[in-house]
Amino acid sequence: MSYDFGPILLTFRLASATTAILLILGIPLASWLAFTRFKLKAVIETVVSMPLVLPPTVIGFYLLLVLGHNGPVGRLAEQLLDLKLVFSFAGLVVASVLYSLPFMVHPLQAGFQGIPYSLVEASYVLGKSRIHTLFRVLLPNMIPAILTGIVLSFAHTIGEFGVVLMIGGSIPGETRVASIAIYDEVQALNYGEANFHALVLFAVTFAILLMVYFVNKKLLKPLKE
Repeated sequence: MSYDFGPILLTFRLASATTAILLILGIPLASWLAFTRFKLKAVIETVVSMPLVLPPTVIGFYLLLVLGHNGPVGRLAEQLLDLKLVFSFAGLVVASVLYSLPFMVHPLQAGFQGIPYSLVEASYVLGKSRIHTLFRVLLPNMIPAILTGIVLSFAHTIGEFGVVLMIGGSIPGETRVASIAIYDEVQALNYGEANFHALVLFAVTFAILLMVYFVNKKLLKPLKE
């Protein structure tokens, strides 16, 4: 029996793109949240954390309104970039970035807050810039937090269903990721194909998480000693 690897490959492509974008956006956002004294910081943190508690269909519905043809962002993307965000891979990436944002930002914020601020002050006293301090002082001392954010974001994107269904539907080769494929195959009573997709996702997710636990254990061991 031959299996369709298309949804699996599309899932990993989506997870990789989402995680890369989240890492780029998450580092400055988490750094700002960790060190800012902005009075409305709690409001920003609440907005970032909303995907943790809101049903995926609620997020997907409002994203559909915003990214759709008549939505403000969707209309602007079509006019300026000739880019359709609904029922397209680009739309899945945008939705996944927003939906998985707390899974990257929270570990990074905890990592920033776990570094003694005296290290930052010492770097500034030596005349180092904020960028130099970020890349040469802060980030090297929070590798476990970075790895955790990457893995959680990647794994969470792999398991997305409600949001990707609302934004992307089930277009083969374009938006039909593995989670959608599993649902479609179960609906069609094709349990063999559904089991194949589910087992691949289970095995890959388990292997990634196990690897990160071992890596973090080795990185944290010297600090404890």
